[in-house]
Amino acid sequence: MQSIARLSQVASRQLPLFFGSMFAGGDSMIGSRTAWQTALLDYSDAERQMKSLSQPSLREAWRAVQTSDAVGAVDGVLTSGADGDTPTVSVAEIATLLVQTQERNDLLGELVETAIGNAHTLVSADREEATGQLRGILLLAAGLLAVSLLAALVLGRSVAGALRLLAGQASQISEGSLVEVEVAGPREVRTVSAALGAAVAGLRRIQDQAQAVARGDLDDALLDQPLPGPLGEVVHASVKEIVHAVRQREELQSALAHQATHDALTELPNRAQAVTLVTGALHRGRRSGQMTGLLFVDLDGFKAVNDGHGHAAGDEVLREVARRLTAGVRPGDVVCRLGGDEFVVLVEPVHTEHDLLELSHRLISSISEPMVVQRAQVRIGASIGVAVSRDGSTDADVLFAEADAAAYRAKAAGRGRAEIFDETLRRQLNQRAALEVAIATGLANGEMQVAYQPVMEVATDRLMGYEALIRWTRPGVGPVAPDQWIPVAEGSRLIGEVDRWMLHEATRQLAQWRAESPAAPGAPDPTIAVNISGRHLADPRVISDVADALEASGLPAHLLVLEVTETVLVDDPLANDHLTELRAMGVSIAIDYFGTGYTSIGQLRNMPVDTLKIDRSFVASTEPAHRELVALMIRAAHTFGLTVVAEGVEEPDQLAQLKAQECDQAQGYLLYRPMPATEAGALLRSPQPAGSL
Repeated sequence: MQSIARLSQVASRQLPLFFGSMFAGGDSMIGSRTAWQTALLDYSDAERQMKSLSQPSLREAWRAVQTSDAVGAVDGVLTSGADGDTPTVSVAEIATLLVQTQERNDLLGELVETAIGNAHTLVSADREEATGQLRGILLLAAGLLAVSLLAALVLGRSVAGALRLLAGQASQISEGSLVEVEVAGPREVRTVSAALGAAVAGLRRIQDQAQAVARGDLDDALLDQPLPGPLGEVVHASVKEIVHAVRQREELQSALAHQATHDALTELPNRAQAVTLVTGALHRGRRSGQMTGLLFVDLDGFKAVNDGHGHAAGDEVLREVARRLTAGVRPGDVVCRLGGDEFVVLVEPVHTEHDLLELSHRLISSISEPMVVQRAQVRIGASIGVAVSRDGSTDADVLFAEADAAAYRAKAAGRGRAEIFDETLRRQLNQRAALEVAIATGLANGEMQVAYQPVMEVATDRLMGYEALIRWTRPGVGPVAPDQWIPVAEGSRLIGEVDRWMLHEATRQLAQWRAESPAAPGAPDPTIAVNISGRHLADPRVISDVADALEASGLPAHLLVLEVTETVLVDDPLANDHLTELRAMGVSIAIDYFGTGYTSIGQLRNMPVDTLKIDRSFVASTEPAHRELVALMIRAAHTFGLTVVAEGVEEPDQLAQLKAQECDQAQGYLLYRPMPATEAGALLRSPQPAGSL
């Protein structure tokens, strides 16, 4: 009887413990799994004890129960995890299992009742004595059965509800919604919910780090917090790489912005940034009513440093000047480098013009102090022009022009001094502006003409070509000397327009002459020489300007000679590059006014030139040293394969001397003066040797 009751009791506890073990997860649920396995062992032990039943009827009834389908199915499921693995049962199987368990419990209950009946029969002889005990046993058995069934029902409902809630939350998380995980239900379910909540917390930290990167908050302390587990390490490493890449991009952008607004040599703000800074200062002055000052600093003697010590020394001088200027101004003032040997100092606010002059004199004194460059002591000076805007109403470009004009007057007055822009300079600037307008109008209205000065071969009297010289007849004024307006054009962008017009007109004219009067057999094709300014030569458009002129006229490139001054070749590396490209097109290059600059004869071999034009000052000189120098120039040029042209030949003995020195070509008033196109073209149709040759 005890064996049957124990079997029924153990069987009633199996299903709840089985469900607890099945829905638990992780190491924290080992106790639940152990409880279930212990119940399984109790059930097996109770089954073994059933073999010791003493009553045959009970043994027969037990075999009937044991061989029933419900008992076999339930025992098969409940013993499937006896090896330690967590069993898996579908929802449908759970329902079936509950039904079969109920059937098994009913069979065991019937077995208990049978045992009770047999016991009743056996003790009927002693009924009075055992009635109380039997009733107690029956009540206890019925109570245990009822409690077991009720516990199984309550536990099943509680576990099922908690699992449904947990499954819903897991589904939301898998869809990307990091919801709060509710910790409720039996202890085992609460443990699973806590684990899922910890996973959601980790995902939230990843989300927070991603949002910090997205909004650019790279210094957020959250980005330095590692994430748990191997996956967390990988994600955190990826976040760190993204942060590093973003910081590198920001640093690069900052560096590029700095390069765009600062001079690479001195690290000072460049010309473009200087204009921006001055514009901002003028706006502030307009609001406050305070004066704004601009100092235009032009170095004196800097070219001699470049020529005597090299460009590396010149760069060091510029850096030292930048340091001295920066050290000599107030903390709020700004020093900028415009380019070359030109600097500006923006001063705001300004109390009096006298303060600006005092500052200028201090800066001149500082710059004039000796400098040690490449173990050699050098000295330079500075001329400073001062311009003032009293209420910010002046335009930035105007303020720059006024300071530049004042610096030009300082240089003209003897250098090493400061001049302030005044009404006299204002009138000069206005006159200059009016002249620029007149030049532009003259180009547009056909007021410009070209005069052609023949270039003759010294040895044979043959015409070798022409030099094209621009002439301007201004309405109401008359002829304007080139030295009165060409420097104004060179100081602005107008010189590019003048050069383009000359290129087109000169090449067109020579092409027309060649078409009207082809060269005689054996006679050289005449060339046309056009002066190109240094400013235009430094402009990348000079390449297309020359190509366009040749294409428009149809003139072969080798008949065009471009004349440039030697100072352009020495001072501007970009001009050298453009001349190299032009020579590659077939155009010839001539150095004009050779001898007046700082070019050494030895530099000729490395210059992209074909012709050397000796300045008239050497040709006209009667000093023996100058004559020897001319002979040396001619011999050196011939050594390097260059053609030599002597300019300004006005006396017969000059021509005779050049012939004796084997000079190639000559031009000058002794031979031919510059002449209109009709007269110059007539020389090609009826060539007449110059009478003095």
